[in-house]
Amino acid sequence: MLLESYYTKSDNVIRVSAEQASRFAKTQCHDFNPIHDPENKRFCVPGDLLFSIALNEYGISESMSFTFTNMIGDNIGVNFPEDKGENIVITNENGRSVLEITRQGKVSRDPELIESLIKNYVVFSGQNFPTLLMPLMKKHGVMFNPARPLVMYNSMSFEFDKLPQSRPLKVELADSVFEVKPKRADNFLHFDIADGQQTIGRGIKKLVIAGLKPYEHESITAFSDAYEARRTAFK
Repeated sequence: MLLESYYTKSDNVIRVSAEQASRFAKTQCHDFNPIHDPENKRFCVPGDLLFSIALNEYGISESMSFTFTNMIGDNIGVNFPEDKGENIVITNENGRSVLEITRQGKVSRDPELIESLIKNYVVFSGQNFPTLLMPLMKKHGVMFNPARPLVMYNSMSFEFDKLPQSRPLKVELADSVFEVKPKRADNFLHFDIADGQQTIGRGIKKLVIAGLKPYEHESITAFSDAYEARRTAFK
């Protein structure tokens, strides 16, 4: 299975090592955000991996929303409770909420469909930087601090017109909205979910970009070039 090498599970407690998390980010998402590097002091497990594990545990509902409430560090125990209906709270080993899920409608537990949605969504999600964020930051005249980049996955939601059959799905950007606030920006990525040429669902991913500063083309371009160099070297 797609996810089996990226976490361990005992009873309902899941643990993700820093190495597993980093490998998932780079291999499955093509995401080289330094916050997912094992040696980073602010290391956290990618939200896309938690999202993927949740789909694996609970299936795909016609409508689902995911809110990330706290970061998870190296090998921290995460409790995925047994199916609790429409509202599910994922907690860490200290009982603090880390992911809150709301869902409605019919549920599919088809492993091929779940894997297809995971694969296609996390690749879309991994385009955050530099593909999507660089032109938006330039347009709005702001950027994160290259010395302490902090781009956080806040939430995502999706809904299907009806649950698809088991087949490859495509996840594609529909629109991007960038809202600048004091010292932070919210980036809303609207996406479509397609079955062949037909759009069968849609969703929104929200990112929070913290520590904003005025846009400096040379420094953010140097950061982007270094980021792409890491991606190329990994390939």
